[in-house]
Amino acid sequence: MTTFRDKLLAGKTAFVAGASSGINLQIATRLAQAGAAVTILSRSPDKIEAAAAGIRATGAKCIGIPQDVRDHDGVGAAFAKSVEAHGEIDILVSGAAGNFVAPFNGLSYNGFRAVIDIDLVGTYNVMKQAFPHLRKPGASCINISAPQ
Repeated sequence: MTTFRDKLLAGKTAFVAGASSGINLQIATRLAQAGAAVTILSRSPDKIEAAAAGIRATGAKCIGIPQDVRDHDGVGAAFAKSVEAHGEIDILVSGAAGNFVAPFNGLSYNGFRAVIDIDLVGTYNVMKQAFPHLRKPGASCINISAPQ
C-alpha cells in the first residue's frame, strides 16, 4: 500500500556516493522508496550494478555508476551522467569510506593512506564536484564517515 510518506520525495533527485552496500545502500533504497530518482556510486562495477538493479526492482528510478571517489575528474563525470539522467540534485549523501579493521600498529602506511584518500579526499571530491549541481532551493548535503 502506497502512503503519502512513501512518495514524499516524488520529483526529487538524490545522489549517494558509497552506496553499493551497508548504510549508504539502505539510505539510497529508502530515498527511492520515498519517490526520489536516485544515482548511486561506488568503485566496484559489479556491486554497484547489483545494488542499482535491486533498487530498480522495486519500481524506482535508479542508475548505478562505477567510480572511485578518489578520482576528482571521474567524480565530475559521474555527476554529469546523473544530471543527464535525472536532473539537478536535491539530496547529496557522500558516504564512501575505506576501512581496515586493525590495531593501530597493524595498519600499514599504505592502508592508512587509502583510508585518508577515500574518506577525506573522496568526500572533498564529491562535495566539490556536486556543488554546481546543488543550486535548487532547499538542496541538502549529508556527509557520513564512520569506523567499521
